[in-house]
Amino acid sequence: MAVNHTEAMPPQLRAARVRKQRVIKAIILTFTLLFLFVPLVSMFVFTIRHPLSGKWSLDPWIAIFTGDGSALGADLSTLWSGLGSSMGLCVVTVVIMLLLMVPTMVIVHIRSKQLERAIEWVATLPLTIPAIVLVVGLGPIYRWLSADVLSTNPIWLCFAYVILVMPFAFRALAVGLNSIDVKTLCEASRSLGASWPRVFFRVLIPNLWQSILSASFISIAVVLGEYTVASLLGRMNLQVALYQLGQSNSQISTAMSLLALLFGVILLVALDLISDALRKSKESNES
Repeated sequence: MAVNHTEAMPPQLRAARVRKQRVIKAIILTFTLLFLFVPLVSMFVFTIRHPLSGKWSLDPWIAIFTGDGSALGADLSTLWSGLGSSMGLCVVTVVIMLLLMVPTMVIVHIRSKQLERAIEWVATLPLTIPAIVLVVGLGPIYRWLSADVLSTNPIWLCFAYVILVMPFAFRALAVGLNSIDVKTLCEASRSLGASWPRVFFRVLIPNLWQSILSASFISIAVVLGEYTVASLLGRMNLQVALYQLGQSNSQISTAMSLLALLFGVILLVALDLISDALRKSKESNES
């Protein structure tokens, strides 16, 4: 019979070991928080302290929330245009990604494990290909689309962004599919007379809500932080607008970058809260 060495220790040694582990965890956590928050605090200090005169002022933040940066010599119209483009891109990219990946992954998960591995390989390719290389390939396609089919509106960057978010979305959805018995659910539903659309929307989707939300929030974070593709293709989004704004007023640009980071943190917290709520609701229904 196996003996737990920790339980076999004398109480004094066990307590000393626990205290040592707590100290190590506290040190690691402290250094991690410092590593994460010191740059953010430095950015915030930069936004409220003028780099030349040393004067402390909240004018950059006031300019953002009032929408008027003329007093600081900054034209915020480019910022709002880039923000609007990025928000629209978030919505369109998430919709296309879900319509493309969720049905495909469900069907492949049910039918063929070999094909699922092939799709995983294709979906993870954007992680191994630098963004600038992707732009080299997408450039001629976007020139043709802009001239002959669509327009130069930044919203059409959604096709490129679907490719960029595909690896993250695939992994989030794959975790959800592997956590449930998809085949058993489908066979049971079909044996009770449910059609395939009903099985998909009434049986599978409710069990995949957490993964779908994860894929959507991660995709939004990627789209909001993307700069290379939009810049090289000559389209306006939030990051390109922040770069251009930084040429005239770096404090406002930095303040807006902090707000974008805060929005990403809020998304992650919201994802955690929603996941907990869905898990508790599922547990209460099962009990």
